[in-house]
Parts: sequence; C-alpha cells; structure tokens
Amino acid sequence: MKLNYNDINTSVMPNFNGGEKEFKANIYNDGLNKIITRGVLIPGASIGLHKHTESSEIIYILEGIGTMVCDGVEEVLLPGDIHYCPKGSSHSFINKNDCDLVFFAIVPNQ
Repeated sequence: MKLNYNDINTSVMPNFNGGEKEFKANIYNDGLNKIITRGVLIPGASIGLHKHTESSEIIYILEGIGTMVCDGVEEVLLPGDIHYCPKGSSHSFINKNDCDLVFFAIVPNQ
C-alpha cells in the first residue's frame, strides 16, 4: 500500500507524554500500527518518559542531533542512526541542540 506524505495531516502535540514544548508529527495510524512519516522536535523540545507496554518503537534520525534515554541509558543519535525501543522498555527523546530534530518512526502494535 502506497502512502502519500502530502495526504497525512500534521498534528501538534504540546508537552507530549509530559515533555517540554511541542512535538509535531505527520502520523499514519491504521488502528494497529503507527507510522510517523515526519516527526519534529524543535530546539529545547522533548517527548516525555513513557513505557511501551503494547508495542515497540523504531526511530530513524533524518536531521539534527537527539538525546535518547532508554531504560536509564542515555545515547546521542545522529542522522542515519536508528534507535530501537523494545516492548516493555521506557524511553524519552530530547532535542538539546539549536536546530530541529527530524525523524521517521514506526510503532508496530504487538
């Protein structure tokens, strides 16, 4: 099935999962899986700490530098890096830099 990025509306989510500022995302959701075709964290924004109880998450960094904290371990993510948060793990995502952090993500329901 082909998805057209231009047909997917942008959602703006302030303080997503208790994070700072806002998270912007173009999300395709078929009720089983979510595909974030373009997620953006502006400088100083974050996605708050949350646990993946029903799914895992795969995040691919397109632009910028992100800080991921997964199960208490902090890692820096650069363009081309992939973060995998397994089902049952907790993570938060932070943009500590002065440019937008842009990424693609898949959240498969398991």
